[in-house]
Amino acid sequence: MSRLYRAVNVQKQSFFQMLKRRERQLDEGEQVLMLVDRIRKDHPSMAVREIYFKLDPQGMGRDRFEQFCFEHGYRVKKQKNFRVTTDSRGVTRFPNLIKEYEVTAVNQVLVSDITYYEMLGKFYYITLIMDLFNREIVGFSASRSLRTQDTTLPALKMAIRYCGRSALKGAIIHSDGGGQYYSGEFKKLTKELKMNNSMTEETVYENAHAERLNGTIKNSYLYCYAPGTFEELEKELKKAVKMYNCDKPHKALNKMTPVQYRHAHSVDFENNSSQVPSYFPKSTEQHHHHLNDGIQNKKKIMSNSVNVI
Repeated sequence: MSRLYRAVNVQKQSFFQMLKRRERQLDEGEQVLMLVDRIRKDHPSMAVREIYFKLDPQGMGRDRFEQFCFEHGYRVKKQKNFRVTTDSRGVTRFPNLIKEYEVTAVNQVLVSDITYYEMLGKFYYITLIMDLFNREIVGFSASRSLRTQDTTLPALKMAIRYCGRSALKGAIIHSDGGGQYYSGEFKKLTKELKMNNSMTEETVYENAHAERLNGTIKNSYLYCYAPGTFEELEKELKKAVKMYNCDKPHKALNKMTPVQYRHAHSVDFENNSSQVPSYFPKSTEQHHHHLNDGIQNKKKIMSNSVNVI
């Protein structure tokens, strides 16, 4: 062995130090993959870049982290949407109120859309309502039909319970103009709340945030959770909303989750914990601290581990 060390012009001590570094690199790489794998179990299609924002590994750049994850099979396969779920033919439309609107706080603009979910050859429908300011899902429903009482109405009622009636006074509710957003029942409820109805005027791109949210919930969560019955779909939708709201960082939100972003702007909802559905955090402040603790623990592990990968 001494002859070998001389041949490669390296000292024995340096050789063993190199072996230890290599062994440490392998251990550290395993730690990174363990954390990534843990996140992917809850967020099956979370992009690697979003995982990077979530972990924020010290000493490991974004590009290097992405390459490392790609090499270990963590690319995301995209799925396509193809089914139309709203029909606005022949109805009087509301003007687009958010075209030039600058959103500066929660409860100013809610955007909504209905999407399909195919399961065992049958179509079900998912309605989502999102606060445009912090991208938080504040209301949702899963249904077997496209009737207003099964789609937009229960989703809006959930948003009212979550945000508070007075908080939504004067808020804009924006959609692509489907009949479910123009029905008498839906308009009656928005009128009671003194909410302003808004619709796209030309293309669905005027409701791009809601369209993008549909794809995220379906492709990044539901298709991966693979529910087999309507009851399972309802259950997995609740889980997907909670993961999205409380545990998924957004680049547009300074790499925070929707709940964290809301708290970063010191916004308190008027409702008490008993009014909040069980799949939303009972105490969002407590949940926020819990998330921060978890992230800090991960950062500690990463800061001690990834510098030499």
